[in-house]
This record gives sequence, C-alpha cells and structure tokens, in this order.
Amino acid sequence: MATGVPEVPLGGGPERPDVAVQRNWRSAARLSSAPGKLAARAEAFLAAAGVDRGPWLAVAFAAGIGAWFVLDGPAEWLAAMAAAAMAALGAAAAWRGREDRAGLRLAVTSLSIMVLAGLVVVWVRSATVGAEPIERPRVERIEARVLDRIEQPAEGRLRLVLAYREGDTGQARKVRVNVPLARDAPGLGEGAVVRLRARLMPPAPPMLPGGYDFARAAWFQGLAATGSLIGEVDVVAPAEAGGSLAALQRRLAAHVRASLPGSPGTIAAAFASGDRGAIAQADEAAMRDAGLTHLLAISGLHVSAVIAAAYVLAIRLLALWPWLALRVRLPIVAAALAAGAGVAYTLLTGAQVPTVRSCIGALLVLVALALGREPLSLRMVAVAAICVLLLWPEALVGPSFQMSFAAVLAIVALHTSAPVKAFLAPREEGWIAWFARRAAMLLATGLVIEIALMPIVLFHFHRAGVYGALANMVAIPLVTFASMPLIALALALDVVGAGAPAWWMAGKSLDLLLAIAHFTAERPGAVKLAPQMGAGTMALFVAGGLWLALWRGRARLFGLVPAIMATVLLLAATPPPDVLVSADGRHVGIAGEGERLLVLRDSRSAYARDNLLELAGIEGEPVPLAQWPGARCSRDFCVLTIRRDSRRWTLLMARSAVLVEEGALARACAQADVVVADRFLPRSCRPRWLKADRRLLRQTGGLALHLDRPRVVTVAQGQGQHGWWRGFGD
Repeated sequence: MATGVPEVPLGGGPERPDVAVQRNWRSAARLSSAPGKLAARAEAFLAAAGVDRGPWLAVAFAAGIGAWFVLDGPAEWLAAMAAAAMAALGAAAAWRGREDRAGLRLAVTSLSIMVLAGLVVVWVRSATVGAEPIERPRVERIEARVLDRIEQPAEGRLRLVLAYREGDTGQARKVRVNVPLARDAPGLGEGAVVRLRARLMPPAPPMLPGGYDFARAAWFQGLAATGSLIGEVDVVAPAEAGGSLAALQRRLAAHVRASLPGSPGTIAAAFASGDRGAIAQADEAAMRDAGLTHLLAISGLHVSAVIAAAYVLAIRLLALWPWLALRVRLPIVAAALAAGAGVAYTLLTGAQVPTVRSCIGALLVLVALALGREPLSLRMVAVAAICVLLLWPEALVGPSFQMSFAAVLAIVALHTSAPVKAFLAPREEGWIAWFARRAAMLLATGLVIEIALMPIVLFHFHRAGVYGALANMVAIPLVTFASMPLIALALALDVVGAGAPAWWMAGKSLDLLLAIAHFTAERPGAVKLAPQMGAGTMALFVAGGLWLALWRGRARLFGLVPAIMATVLLLAATPPPDVLVSADGRHVGIAGEGERLLVLRDSRSAYARDNLLELAGIEGEPVPLAQWPGARCSRDFCVLTIRRDSRRWTLLMARSAVLVEEGALARACAQADVVVADRFLPRSCRPRWLKADRRLLRQTGGLALHLDRPRVVTVAQGQGQHGWWRGFGD
C-alpha cells in the first residue's frame, strides 16, 4: 500500500553515479590479473608515445629472418613459427571486441605475423637456392657454360662462374674458378661454352670463430665449389658479341680506365660501373682505414646523386617548354624520368643489395615528391628494407645490408627529429651563418653515422677507422658535387670526342679523394682493432639503436640503456682470446705475450695472417714461434709455456706431418695442457686439458681458447644444422 513515503535502500540512500563508477573501477582493478595490468599499461604507453608502428613491422620481419640463422635446425625453426602463430592467434582471441585493447591487439598480431613471415621466407629461400657443396677437394675436367665473368685486374685474374653437369651422376653444379689474366681467351664471356681442368674445393667455413663465413655466402649464391684453373681454357663455343648487361658494364669500366689512367681511373670506373676489380690493394686499404670504403660500393650516395641530378635536370629542361608546363604536372614527369635513370644505373652497376635498397628508397622519395608528401621518413626506409629482404633474406646477416640501412636509418632519424628541424629551419641570416650551420650539421651527421656503424664494422671486420667522420665531411661533398658530376659530364662529352677536359678535372678531384684517404689512414691511432664481439653484445647495440631511431619523444632515450650496456661489455668484458687455432690445425696464434702476435708458422697466406691478427685484436707483423725466445721448437713440434692468472699453461703444437715415435709423443702430450696438430693423433696422446687434432677440428672447426676462465669457443657453435655447414665429423 502506497504511503507517499519513498523507499530508502539500506545503507543511507542512493549512491551518486560518479562514486559508483569509481567504486566499480577500483573493484575491477583489484580483481584484474597481472597480465591485464601489463596490457593496460602497454596500451597506454603506446597511445601516449604516438609511435609510428610501420617501421616496427620491418624490424619484426628481420627478427624472424635472424631467428632462422640463430636457431639450430628444423625443430627449433618450427617451434619458433608455432610460437609466432600462437601469439598472433592468442592476441586476436584474448582481446576480441575490446576497444581499449585495439592498439595492443593490432601490434601483437601484426608483429607476430611478420616474425612468422620472416622465418618462412628465409627457409624457403635456403631450400630453393642453396647448393650442396662437393664432399672433398678434387681435380676435375669439365665442360661448362659461363654464367658470369668477373674481372679483377688488381689481382691479376678473372673469375668465371660456370654451370655444368657431372659426368657420373648427371647432377647440375655451379662453381667459380679463378683464371689468370694471361690465360684469358677471345669469346670468354657470358654464354660461352668452355672445357677446362680445375682444382675444386668445397666453399670454406670460417677459419676462426667470428671470421667471414664464405660457405654461407656460397650456399645462397648456389655455388657448390670454388677453385683454380689448371692448364688452359678451351673455348668450345664463344660468347655472342655485344648484348649482355655485364659486357656493357665491362666495356664502360675499360673506357673509363683508358680515359683516366692510374688510381683515379680505377676509382672512376667503380663510380661509373660498379667495377672495383682494378683498384689497387693499397688504395682500397687506405679507403677502408679512413672510413671511406662506402664510397667505392655503389650505394645510396651514388644512386641518390644520379636520381637527384636527373630530377633537377629534367624539371629544369621541361620548364622551358611552356606548352607542356601548362598541361601536365612537371614534378610527376621529372620523377618518372629520374626513376628511369636510377633503375638504369642500378642495373648497370650490378644491382647489388645496397644499390637496390638505395634505388627503392629513391623511388619512394620520388613518389612522395610527385604527390606532395614528406619525402624523408622512416616508413620509406622500412618499405625498402622489406622489399630487399623479400628478395634476399640472407642479406640480413651480411655487413653490406646492415651498414647500408644503419646509415640511412641514422640519417633519417636525425634529420626528422625536432631539434634538428629547428636548427635547420629557414631564418634571416647571412650566407656565412647559413654555410656554418650546414657544415655543423654535416659534421654531426657524419658523427652519428660513425657511431651507428662502429658496432657493425667491429662485429664483422674487427677493425674500424677512428677519423671517418672528419674524412667523410670532406669526401662526401667532394664525390657528390665534384667527382660524380664530372665523370658523368666526361662520359657525355665523349660521345662527341670532347671529354678530355672533364676527365682531367675528374682525375684531380679523385686525386684529392685518395690523398684524403691515405692521409687519414696514416694518422696514429687511425684504426681501432677489437677482438670478436659476442652475439649478445651486438644484439644489445641493435636493440638500443633501433629504439633510439624508431621511437619518439623522451621514450626514445630508453634506447641508451642497452647501448651503454653493450659499450661496457665491448670495452670491459670482451677479452681477446689467448690462443687461436685454425680449422685445419696448421695456423696457431698466441696473444698476450708482448705487443705482437706469436704464430706457429710464418705463412705466406695473407688471408690466414689477417684473420689471426684481426680476431686477436693485434696490429703489426706477427712473430714466428721459432724466433721467440720463450719457445722451444724442433723440426716437428713447438713447445711454449705461458702464464694466465697465476697458472702456467704448456702448449704443444705440431709443425710438420712427419710421424713421431708414439711413446715419445705420449710422454710429450702428458706434459702439455693443450696439444694442436693438423693430423690425427693416437689415443695415447692425452694432454691435461685439450687435444685439438684433425679428429676434433673436423667436428668443431676453428677454435678460440680463453685461458683465464678456461673455455673453448668453436666455429661449430654458431652453425647449427644449416645446409652449408659440413663439420659433423665427415
């Protein structure tokens, strides 16, 4: 029965709506799980950061490719693919319909799919192009078709890439054979059929842990063997005259060298055609130690210069035609013409990975210019990276791709940052101030590029030029605005026979470039050597660099944490190995006994000597053990005792293949901690710690021994079950 008195619920009356909402929110927060809290914080962080997610898709794609190389074999690859698929499906299912988790759901799903795609792409690439290496060295007489001819006048040779079928099995093989220039023959070009006798070797794995892995590179090039010519080359069917792009490249390089003799001509030929085979070793070493090697490889600088020049020239000339200027958008027409010039230059210079990357990036810039959009962006770099990795996923683990994209990423990240935009913003100032501002920016850009490239260079080459930023500050403008335009002008004037003056000026500019390289490389402390950097240290550098480049705002500074950690590890926690042993057991290097490296053999092999020096992080000529006062050497063995952390280590190393009486050998082994030999040693040889004879080295590959906390690092540890590694006891 109604009484006119409103019913009042127990508790003192109805709650205010805002109080009820707060109470419900707190209750839900208390009941939520830790993953829910983390997801909410991640969503809030992504929303506040305003980060561009596009470039991270390229990072995830590259991470999938990198995981395939790092993981051991098919079981691990399948597990990684399943984990990526489960992460994508789990994120889509867990946060379906949750608008407050839309950004996080999209990020996790898309990144996981890209990781999965990277794993699939590189595995398919390896399965389709990988070539099984020959089982052992052999001498073979073959009839083959020439696929490629690579001229290397500075080495006194040319290289022929040949395709043939084995006579007994009918299996198709692709091999590369070195031919002395003196045995070159007419018609020996692409498409020719030849008969020859060659000494063939399986592609070599790294000589030492951290060394160059030619076997992996050969696998993705489809090479089953490399070798050298024995005797003469018989040309059964000569190559067709004219035609191929490679032949055009060689003719262009020869024309440039004929027009501009000496070292400047070899550099000019590299700029014009990508042919570096004639550059003298001294000049190439000086360019490397001065941090200018990137100028010799056709890359972003060269392609961008060609496309920019073509674009400016096209739009200026087209503007002189009023009828066309009034009816079409000249930037679109000029961009199309510049794109054609860039593609032609890329094909002419061999279409290597840096060139293709640069061409794709430049084409994207042209599209942006034609559409009136911002041409310089991280998305442009990401699209170019994905395109290159789709075609050549194996490029990810090579220095060319890493250095190329690291430099471009550093440039774009620097020049799109707010402080730099403010620094370069137009203002009322005199030409001196304008020039000083641009010069300071050029120096800053060089320093940033050097910092970005230093870890990559040290990881792959174990040496880096210290003064590269200063050298590049002069060399890059010199090449961009003087050398390359003069070479292009000289080639154009050669059509009417009037190129001599332009060639003379181009030669003078290249003389200056070489003078800068030699002067910089000869300065004290110009080169920094470092022992092998660990994969973990390199991963920290990469993570920090990517975070610094791709994030925005103050959150970008978090990338300094892994970068600083990696620097500390590199400087303080990366000791050089005490003993290096090559995969064949013939070459041994001992560090820490003075300022020079001790070596078992005074080898004529520059490859072996350079590997030992670089991976030990030591400069100067090595000292043979036979000449070292602390060593005792006979014709067959050397014995050396060294001290590490108050412990004495005795090394016994074989110098010859002469058999030694087993009892005497067993007694010598028992007195040694480490025994190294390039042959099989009997079971009676039992050193106190390690016996590195042929039996062990066939399984492990080269060795790096650290004696302070005794451990052994092997080549095999970084190879897994990939097709190019043959070191499992066969």
